Amino acid sequence: MTSDLTRARIRSAWLFLAPMLLVLALVAAWPLARTFYFSLTDAELSRFGDYGFIGLENFLAESRGVTYGILADPLWWVAVKNTLLFALVSVFFETVFGVIIALVLNASFPGRALMRAAVLIPWAIPTVVSAKMWAWMLHDQFGIVNDALLRLGLISAPVAWLASSDLALWSVVAVDVWKTTPFVALMVLAALQMLPRDCYEAARVDGIHPVRVFFHVTLPLIKPALIVAVIFRLLDAMRVFDIVYIMTGNAEATMTMSVYARQQFVDFQDVGFGSAASTLLFAAIALLTVIYLMATRADLGGRAR
Repeated sequence: MTSDLTRARIRSAWLFLAPMLLVLALVAAWPLARTFYFSLTDAELSRFGDYGFIGLENFLAESRGVTYGILADPLWWVAVKNTLLFALVSVFFETVFGVIIALVLNASFPGRALMRAAVLIPWAIPTVVSAKMWAWMLHDQFGIVNDALLRLGLISAPVAWLASSDLALWSVVAVDVWKTTPFVALMVLAALQMLPRDCYEAARVDGIHPVRVFFHVTLPLIKPALIVAVIFRLLDAMRVFDIVYIMTGNAEATMTMSVYARQQFVDFQDVGFGSAASTLLFAAIALLTVIYLMATRADLGGRAR
């Protein structure tokens, strides 16, 4: 039976949450609802006030034996493949490198404070600046990367890192890993500093190898923080736009779902089609997040079983 004190605490909690929920409804729920509504229309920027309801035709439709809509567009499926590859590969390497860097920064050595500050520099640089900087460094004619590799004899001719359809996506992934690995390292480092020291003392006294200690003690204890860091990075990677668009524009080899939606909105001025692309992007992010939470058996309170 719920006591008066419990009911008072619940009322106080909802009272404190009300402003946040109101702001969330205004800046997130309402735009999302409008986007879904426009995805069911034939709205265009050139005649925005004159549009009609067309149902699911922007997603998939058939007329006289011809199938059309986003789900029938090969370019959209290319964007889906690129987005999934970008998200899975970049988050995997960011997690691995982030844990390694956090373990190093958690150890005691001279200059540790300076090293911690230096590691955060890539994350502190605005994405637009770092993307433009790397676009110049990876330029096939006068980029410093090709110049260094030529001087070292590792390549015989300049490589078109961002113009090649085989290398462009992986070049963007590498830049994203360089930029956002410090975020994962920072989250893991915070978790490492909260771990009890007596476990490690007992393992040291028993002579257990440090690798076994990491997999059987450290990794399970930092798992909740690691899950949160991966969720944040996965959500960010799935909706990636700025770093891809700045480095390679609308190139098909690197087109992501966000770049595809932007192309429909701005270049083709098709609000209905662009809204449908944005709706599918939101659905994909939500589905991937739910699958990840179920796979890791984590709850929103940060506890993992």
